[in-house]
Amino acid sequence: MGGLLYCIIVGVRVGCCAREVMKGGGYGVLMDIVLGMLGAIVGGWLFGMLGISTGGLIGGILVAFIGAVILIWLTRMLKKA
Repeated sequence: MGGLLYCIIVGVRVGCCAREVMKGGGYGVLMDIVLGMLGAIVGGWLFGMLGISTGGLIGGILVAFIGAVILIWLTRMLKKA
């Protein structure tokens, strides 16, 4: 249970930070959580494919943030189409 709560808290923070960097109005708290959590997955996959290993709390947050920014960018591109 603690791990899930931790993921949600990190997901909220990462999603909110990514939204601010992308200068958008955001998609709401729930979508920020989803984008933050999915961002961790996408970022981890992307960094793994590039052979880049990030360890520790800060590395994990950075990877999740980069993944969330990529997801926000992709959702905006799909929304425009």
